Order: sequence, then C-alpha cells, then structure tokens
Amino acid sequence: MTKFFAWVALLFGCLYFLLPLVGMTEFSLKMRRGVYSFDAYRKVFEDPAFWATFGYSLALAAATIVVGVLLVVPTAYWVRLKLPQARPYVEFITLLPLVIPAIVVVFGYIRLYNTSSFLPLTGSAFGTDFLLTMGYTTLALPYMYRSVDTGLRTIDVATLTEAAQSLGAGWVTILARVILPNVMVAVLSGAFLTLAIVMGEFTMAALLNRPAFGPYMQLLGANRAYEPPALAVIAFAITWGCMGLMQLVTRFAKHERAKA
Repeated sequence: MTKFFAWVALLFGCLYFLLPLVGMTEFSLKMRRGVYSFDAYRKVFEDPAFWATFGYSLALAAATIVVGVLLVVPTAYWVRLKLPQARPYVEFITLLPLVIPAIVVVFGYIRLYNTSSFLPLTGSAFGTDFLLTMGYTTLALPYMYRSVDTGLRTIDVATLTEAAQSLGAGWVTILARVILPNVMVAVLSGAFLTLAIVMGEFTMAALLNRPAFGPYMQLLGANRAYEPPALAVIAFAITWGCMGLMQLVTRFAKHERAKA
C-alpha cells in the first residue's frame, strides 16, 4: 500500500509539472491557425534583439563564472586547509543571497554607485556591466560555493598541498595545477548553475537598465501572444540543457575515476 501511494504521489508530481509545460508548448505551436507550426520560434530566432540580449547575458554569465571561480575556489580551499573554525561563518555569508532579495541588493548598488557617488559605476556602460556582474556573482555564490566545497570534501586537500609544497610549488601553482583540476567537476557544476541563473535573471538587469535576456523575455511577453511561450520553452531548454551537461560531466568524471 505504501508503494502504491508513493507511485501515485510521483505520478501526481509529474503531471503537476509537465502538464503546464505541455500546454505552453502546444500553444506556442498554434501561431498559424488550424495547424501546428514553428512560426513563433522562427520569429523569435529572426528577432535581432533575441540574439543581442542572449549574447549579452551569455557574456555576462562567462564573466560571472570566472569571477566566481577566482573568488570561491581559493576561499573554500583556504577555509578547509587552514581555517576550519571559520567554516560556519563563511557558509552563513554565502547563504545570505538566498535570504536577501535581489531587488534589495540592486537598490543598494544604485544608492552607493550612482553618478553622484564617490564611485560612479552607473555612469558608464562598462561600469554598469561590472556592477551587474558582481551582482550575478553574489546571486550565484550559494551554488558555486557549495559545489566547490563538496568537491573539496572528496579529495585529501592537506596531503595534496604537502606533496606539492615538497616539490617546490607555490600557492598559486598549488591552486591552479593541483586543487583546481581535482575539483573541476564541482566547478563545472557550479558554472552550469550560474549560467542558468544569469540567463533567467530579471530584477537586477531591469533596474540597472541593461539589455539582458531576462528583461527581453518580459518585454516580449507584454507585447506578443505566441512568441512569449516559445521563448519560455527555449529558456526552459537552456536550463535543462545546463542540468544535463552537469550530470554528463559528473558521470564522465566518475567513469574516469573508476577506470583509474
């Protein structure tokens, strides 16, 4: 009886999440009356604004991943190696972006870095892009830190560090050539999650008035009928593609370790 109810609950959960997606996908295919077609998808892909905003968000995602890796990997490594007593405090700090809404963070940025402040980052496109990248890094911090921290738990950090130091390696060499390759799967997992977050983020990009993918989706949804569901399906596919790549990388790494 317990097994039966478990299957019923699983079926209900699948229907709850899949039926809206199926309905949205079907509606996106009805742009041409009486037949199913990909006209809505074609119009989305033919829109220059789609490629401009998609490329912009993709570039910011790459910058966010680089900044996140440079920030998180040395921090997580140092905490695990030298400062284990600081771990609860670091974990608390990395969890704050889940508690503090993005709108609070971005209004703080605007207040501190507007054109009349001591550091007027919002006065130029480059400065605003830099500010948005830092904001995205903050939003992705909980996921990137936990991915890297989980990867560091699977290796003997102290032994690897001592072995590298005995061969004359410095701290930069240890991080770049010893620690990072051993936690690369964890870093890639955090990177794919970061990509999914950046591609769908709306609040920060909209309030900082940047041409990102999230505001483009909202603008299209306010003015069109069939293209917004098509765009939502595309965004959904991007997110699940990132998750699939994450699983593929993890399985490939496990297979390589098993062969070794």
